[in-house]
Amino acid sequence: MLKRLVQLPLILLVIYTVTFALAWLLPGSAVMNAEGRRPQPEVVAAMERQYNLDSPGRFYVQYLYNATGARWLMVNLGLDRGPPPRAVLDFGPCLRYRDWSVNELVASSLPVSVTLGAAAIVIALVIGLGAGVVGAVRPGSFADAATLGLALVGVSVPSFVIGTLLLLVFPLWLGIGSVGSWGRPQDLLLPAFTLSLPFAAYIARLTRMGIIEALTSDYARTARAKGAPPSVVVLRHALKNAFLPVLSYLGPAAAYAMTGSFVVERVFNVPGLGQHFVNAVQNKDLFIIMGVTLVYSALLVTFNIIVDALYRWVDPRIA
Repeated sequence: MLKRLVQLPLILLVIYTVTFALAWLLPGSAVMNAEGRRPQPEVVAAMERQYNLDSPGRFYVQYLYNATGARWLMVNLGLDRGPPPRAVLDFGPCLRYRDWSVNELVASSLPVSVTLGAAAIVIALVIGLGAGVVGAVRPGSFADAATLGLALVGVSVPSFVIGTLLLLVFPLWLGIGSVGSWGRPQDLLLPAFTLSLPFAAYIARLTRMGIIEALTSDYARTARAKGAPPSVVVLRHALKNAFLPVLSYLGPAAAYAMTGSFVVERVFNVPGLGQHFVNAVQNKDLFIIMGVTLVYSALLVTFNIIVDALYRWVDPRIA
């Protein structure tokens, strides 16, 4: 665990560097007018100097200086005479959203994305574990084939296709729910279900394979020999061991669901952080791109570390 914690800032630094290199190569400029009107060249040059957009090296170093909290520390120690930063971890201003900082944008939008992702993971666990148990108890049956078919559909069909179909069927054809609204519990169901399907499919496959393998083990045969009912053997003994690969998958899956729902947020008009990230890429707003990437990456690495810690709790044999 200490090794993973030491690696955390190094991993984030690599992600920051690669993302910055790719983002800098994007065409366009964030200081240009959104309607396509070009300011005077001297105005553009002055704005680029103000935000360090005229020098990749200076932007890279200065943004890292602000975003890591180093500038906040230096200002409070009296070693930096510049203006105080917006926050301890200052991700900079939003060039496309007047009077907004990236910190404010993350604080207002990230809870929406996290709520959507958490709901998707819960739905995925319910569907995936249930389908996996059904398929493992009756391998080769119609129920097993049906769950495998649904898993294949969930993995293969893109989220924007499923989301569009759900919008057509429920709000438009059946009149159930609404299009483009947010704030009510029912507004969460369709986007969360759409986001959950790929995760549910993979969880179902992992659960099915794990239970089938566990049911052939010595401890499962011993439990049956002692007269334990089949449901007890499956749910209490086999499922616990089969859950280990699922738990390993839940780390990156939870992080991706809570931070990577760009397409689903677009389709259902969810006011999460994903929409702002997509707009930032289109507008080449480097401050939003880098800030959101750092937040997302930190969540992903943190979830993986938490999963490593939970491994020992689920299976004490793992040191």
